Amino acid sequence: MVSMDSTASTGSAGITPSAPETPPRLINWDLAATTAAKLTPAGPKMPQAQIRAAVANLRELSEVSVDHVHRITGLEAARDLRDSQVLIVDRAEWSKANARSFEALLQPALTELARKKPEQVKSAATGLSSSLTGTQMGAILSFLSSKVLGQYDPFCSLLPGGPAGGRLMLVAPNIIAVEQELNVEPADFRLWVCLHEQTHRVQFAAAPWLRDHMMEQIGKLSSGLVAKADTFGERLQQAAKALMSGKDKNDDGAGTGGGKVAVGATGTIMDLFQDPEEKAIFSHVTAIMSLLEGHANVVMDEVDASVVPTVKTIRQRFNARAKTRGALENWIRKIMGLDAKARQYTDGAKFVRAVVKQVGMEGFNQVWLRAENLPTEEEIHNADLWISRMDLSRP
Repeated sequence: MVSMDSTASTGSAGITPSAPETPPRLINWDLAATTAAKLTPAGPKMPQAQIRAAVANLRELSEVSVDHVHRITGLEAARDLRDSQVLIVDRAEWSKANARSFEALLQPALTELARKKPEQVKSAATGLSSSLTGTQMGAILSFLSSKVLGQYDPFCSLLPGGPAGGRLMLVAPNIIAVEQELNVEPADFRLWVCLHEQTHRVQFAAAPWLRDHMMEQIGKLSSGLVAKADTFGERLQQAAKALMSGKDKNDDGAGTGGGKVAVGATGTIMDLFQDPEEKAIFSHVTAIMSLLEGHANVVMDEVDASVVPTVKTIRQRFNARAKTRGALENWIRKIMGLDAKARQYTDGAKFVRAVVKQVGMEGFNQVWLRAENLPTEEEIHNADLWISRMDLSRP
């Protein structure tokens, strides 16, 4: 959490002005972290000696993977990652870390909005209390904490004492659970996962401006939601209604329940962003996430049996795993937009492969130089547009 202290001074009239009021907390993140820790199962049961060995192996493989990321991507930033750190965590630790980072990420936007429009922030705090509580967020974090294999958090640098370059978290219980479920070689699977996650770490090292750029975009979205607290509940209900009616973004707006919702609704939290400006920002963020996830997936897929001996088996079993999800998990994944995130992996990977095929890895790496070089959502689906805009040619 970021706190902003101010030292009061005495004016000419001898009156000490009061310090700026701290913005109200829209979500009780302490409660969210506590709730997540209580709801989340511990993970696979293993003897302590095996757990320690697995943690040590993950730490070793996370370091080994960096050389492979450097070789595949050609990004020199991979040679020096001292500003960031790697942590091997359990599910509760992951939930707590994300609760703290979420609050720190939202705090600057709330502080600025509270300065400009204090009444709207107070109204938002009241309006959201029945819709988005710490307990509800804790339930969401609990669900995610049992699914996430790893995560690079570039925003933890906002926390007191946080690393300047971000933090990579590998969720050991989940990695072990999946490797057991798939019945694959543990060391191979762990290295495969580390390749993806370390690629994210290298991306932000190669583009040090990217964190602030994403913070700015996310800040605009969060400020927009808070400033329109009077319609937030209605939009949240609309998103839930679209989901319950089985709507798809290609539907004409009529749900099976007989109700009408906004044309183009997806039935996910993305439906909270409805204004043209919000949609434009969200589209930009979606394109960035597609780029980051797709690029990391390409790195994973570039390794062969000389690096990960059982990589073909791992890919086949991991991709087939999604087909075995139950109805409840599929429902939760849909409303949280995780299915859309899965499409980002696919769409982004297609973009990266298309660009590299035409202009080589060096040409693709122009994307990390400045914000203006980031692809739009349209360009993610048509790499030729990005190549033309960048004025790149085949090497």
